[in-house]
Amino acid sequence: MNILGISAFYHDSAACLVQDGRIVAAAQQERFSRVKHDHRFPTESIAYCLKEGHIEAKDLDFVVFYDKPFIKFERILETYLSYAPRGWASFLLAMPLWLKQKLHLPTVIRKCLGEYEGRILFPEHHESHAASAFFPSPYKRAAFLTMDGVGEWTTTSFGVGEDNQIRIEYEVQFPHSLGLLYSAFTYFTGFKVNSGEYKVMGLAPYGEPKYVDAILKELIDVKEDGSFKLNMDYFTYPYGLTMTGAAFEKLFDGPARKPESKLTQREMDLAKSVQVVTEEVMMRTARHIHKLTGEKYLCLAGGVALNCVGNGRVLREGPFEDIWIQPAAGDAGGALGAALFTWYQLLNNERVVDGKNDLQSGSYLGPVYSEQEIKQYLDAHGYPYQYLNNGDLPSTVADLIAQEKVIGWFEGRMEFGPRALGGRSIIGDARSPKMQAQMNLKIKYRESFRPFAPSILGEDVDKIFELDRPSPYMLLVAYVDEKIRRKMSDDEDKLWGIDKLNVVRSDIPAITHVDYSARIQTVHKETNRLYHEMISAFKEKTGCPVIVNTSFNVRGEPIVMSPENAYLCFMRTEMDYLVLGPFLLDKKEQPALKDDKDWRKQYELD
Repeated sequence: MNILGISAFYHDSAACLVQDGRIVAAAQQERFSRVKHDHRFPTESIAYCLKEGHIEAKDLDFVVFYDKPFIKFERILETYLSYAPRGWASFLLAMPLWLKQKLHLPTVIRKCLGEYEGRILFPEHHESHAASAFFPSPYKRAAFLTMDGVGEWTTTSFGVGEDNQIRIEYEVQFPHSLGLLYSAFTYFTGFKVNSGEYKVMGLAPYGEPKYVDAILKELIDVKEDGSFKLNMDYFTYPYGLTMTGAAFEKLFDGPARKPESKLTQREMDLAKSVQVVTEEVMMRTARHIHKLTGEKYLCLAGGVALNCVGNGRVLREGPFEDIWIQPAAGDAGGALGAALFTWYQLLNNERVVDGKNDLQSGSYLGPVYSEQEIKQYLDAHGYPYQYLNNGDLPSTVADLIAQEKVIGWFEGRMEFGPRALGGRSIIGDARSPKMQAQMNLKIKYRESFRPFAPSILGEDVDKIFELDRPSPYMLLVAYVDEKIRRKMSDDEDKLWGIDKLNVVRSDIPAITHVDYSARIQTVHKETNRLYHEMISAFKEKTGCPVIVNTSFNVRGEPIVMSPENAYLCFMRTEMDYLVLGPFLLDKKEQPALKDDKDWRKQYELD
């Protein structure tokens, strides 16, 4: 049984192939097209999935799109009509794509697939999210919570999953949306909506919760059970080309920050304030779900589930014994959820779990390149390299990291979801006090305030962090253990904003944020043997089981997919070495890139 799941036309288009219940392949379109958050129909992602499954389109039994376009169109029309004549410009921009593609999806799908004549299904948006949260999880029974911007009408839903069925029991509907509230502050602080929300989360620890009372009094009415309503007098997103208007500016001391302009304390305080409110809604909702369902476990999906600070609080302070978060929690994961919804819920196939291991294979579901393919690429271009077998590679790379070298790490299958997990990563020494600034400014070419994440051996996580369980998908924030923290001096305590950045706060300063937190990835030999061996070798040499891990890309660029993508990114930055499979490339030995002066114009800043 071959089921192809598709998400498209909003942001982060993707495709996923499920064969007899097993997730065989999944990838976002942006990795192929090199357009970040690409919303277009995922033609190349589909082609990859079919190739990985060794099938053609005619072999598919079902194609499943992740939401119901006609209901979404109904919501858009009703919204525009209710606000008319406001929103006319936005309406005119939206309609061509709807009339050309979105309302003709069966035709678009069949045209793309050529020989496919089978059934095309359309589950609801939040059914796809819920399916992506529960079905790959390790639990036989669990509650689920999905929160995002908006699907058709729903913005938040929760319910219970058991065996091979999910049932949604409660919904919050548009325009009331926690995801869109957070996106409004993303816009107002000068970042790109549906892209820069994680920047707001990273900026929050620099600020004070100065605006929390104003948000709770004026913008959002939150009940004790987590249900909420927004005061739409302050928002323009239902009908406009922006998220907020004049009333929002008046409430928060002036106009929105212009993108790329200097960050001020106001933006830091706004980020902190909306983060506090978001966490409060998540906590109240989680407590209510537990009270209502009595379930031990909670599964999360939807864009808000990428808020790993909030996830960490739900785990630490919430009533559930454990939580599981879909690694591709945003719209990309809807493709996976749609396919699994069909296999389990609609076709009533048996679901077997062991209560411990999830069914997502570490989320290493993207393309892999063979040693022969990589060698052919390097030889064809005359790029010098050193060949290392699997026995030598971990130790050699560990030595380089210990020398404070920055390394591009391209190994195995590409990750599905927004996080680099040791398949397509840039890595460095977490002990280095200069590593954070060096990576931000000289390699990622991004804002200096942005924190980096640690990759740590799964067996050592509780020795370094206040976390007692795996976090393989980098979706939980926890605090650095007090025994390796550094106490601040009186003068350092008085610093504010970005000035806090350069203070060494622990024995692993490169991944310790200004509030002593870190976004943790635990590494496990069962899902990524070579990455685990390399970090183990680093631990043997240094006594430290932690390295810096950030995504293999520059700012505004999708994570690299191919050897060519990786080599170009390596040469365009100040990385020292590149690992491409078993091949080690030294920057000093590489020929200069030709005709590559304007490459930064290729990537739109996020």
